[in-house]
Amino acid sequence: MSSLSATIQDVFNEPGCGKNANKTEAERKKGCTKQLQPGGAAGGCAFDGAKIALQPFTDVAHLVHGPIACEGNSWDNRGSASSGSDLWRRSFTTDMNETDIVFGGEKRLYKAIKEVIEKYDPPAIFVYQTCVPAMIGDDINAVCKAAATKFGKPVIPVNSPGFVGPKNLGNKLAGEALLEHVIGTEEPDYTTPYDINIIGEYNLSGEFWQIKPLLDELGIRILSCISGDGKYRELAYSHRAKAAMMVCSKAMINVARKMEERYGIPYFEGSFYGIQDSSDSLREIARLLIERGAKAELMDRTEAVIAREEAKAWAAIERFKPRFKDKKVLLITGGVKSWSVVAALQEAGLEIVGTSVKKSTKEDKERIKELMGQDAHMIEDMTPREMYKMLKDARADIMLSGGKSQFVALKAAMPWLDINQERCHGYMGYIGMVKLMEEIEKALYNPMWAQLRKPAPWDDGGETWQAKAMAQMDAQAAEIAADPSLAETTRRAKKICFCKTVDLGSIEDAITAHGLTTVDGVKEHTNASGGCGACKGRLEDILAARLAPLLQAAE
Repeated sequence: MSSLSATIQDVFNEPGCGKNANKTEAERKKGCTKQLQPGGAAGGCAFDGAKIALQPFTDVAHLVHGPIACEGNSWDNRGSASSGSDLWRRSFTTDMNETDIVFGGEKRLYKAIKEVIEKYDPPAIFVYQTCVPAMIGDDINAVCKAAATKFGKPVIPVNSPGFVGPKNLGNKLAGEALLEHVIGTEEPDYTTPYDINIIGEYNLSGEFWQIKPLLDELGIRILSCISGDGKYRELAYSHRAKAAMMVCSKAMINVARKMEERYGIPYFEGSFYGIQDSSDSLREIARLLIERGAKAELMDRTEAVIAREEAKAWAAIERFKPRFKDKKVLLITGGVKSWSVVAALQEAGLEIVGTSVKKSTKEDKERIKELMGQDAHMIEDMTPREMYKMLKDARADIMLSGGKSQFVALKAAMPWLDINQERCHGYMGYIGMVKLMEEIEKALYNPMWAQLRKPAPWDDGGETWQAKAMAQMDAQAAEIAADPSLAETTRRAKKICFCKTVDLGSIEDAITAHGLTTVDGVKEHTNASGGCGACKGRLEDILAARLAPLLQAAE
């Protein structure tokens, strides 16, 4: 059993990561993200990432070893859906207190495992390490091993204390726990040449059920889904699949790559968002299965299903196009959704005026440029005030985002639709694409907005807080336009690292003064990226922009 630090280093050196593959050997050894300082996990910690990645396993008891605040309440905190057990939605925690911190919490953990088994008898228990027990030295590996021996149940330690890194690292540490303790420990009753794994899919709002009937029709069996609507036993025998599809590569690329290495299961990265992406993914699944022994006629049947479903979807979407004519969308999300949702919206004739790339990789950004052109408006960080002004100036007719941004749209009295994990509707596959268009149409043409935009009888038009906010922003814009030096000062004052409050000007000055060419160099001289690590992509872009003229001159 490897130590936590060794596991983290192994994750940092992941060769399946496209970004990592482009680094030198020395850069790979430095890792993708440095460990966080306690309290610096803005945007989600490693524990949060591990819990998000594994909680959709529906028949498993998820036990959090730590203070009760780490667990909170899991009920409905994520929109994953289950076709069976609801045990996964119950909150189990050891609720550590001051006495446990002084004398250790291992006995409390053992008693909690015993109580969960006696009351619920789950097929397995996942035990999550958090910051406090990790810092006082609780050995959850030893406790889980002793409990598994005593009670005859798999008790899986998930070593992901929050301070080791951000949420994305926690996703991967959860995958490492599955690879070390679960995958390959059981055998299926039978196998077929049509068995596949779906990795990094969470069945949000039951959306995977929108694509599963097509796989069933083609005779393709989902041996295991990691982790949406997943079952422990299916996970344990997932090593017998013939092929795998990687849905969220940022989360579990290490699982897909190591299963290919250990068990010879080829995988590809795909998406079921949008009509074209859904068709491409179905074709790739069929191709891989045929290579692994399925009959060649599978491809013909797949093409027939694709042709039928595309025709139905396009016919259903056609009625929305007149309604969406000249309608503009502001997309505030990140990661794979920053381009997969763009493709879906463009297919319906909507214009995207901007898409957030705060959590997107360079590969995601290149995909956006392919879809929206080289001059695509990619938003690194848009403040609530900037979002508000864009909506009020009617540069966008609707905002699609997560719950954090909804109040900006509501204050601007503009339509908003949730497309992140808290959403109530599934948008996957051909059916999901049509459903997304239906929800956008409902939001755009809801008569509530016309009523909401009317001033209250007691309002003085120029004295409302909305009018004052707009006037203040307009005045600032006019002041900047009149004074070019002020525009430069404002540009340099833009915050790049929010954790350490480092602005663009400080970073540019450090790059120039010290001839910096790497993110690590910038971090050393400015402390930028010394917190949650979310600004690392912005630092890479700044370095690329500063170094581009030098490279061109050298050529």
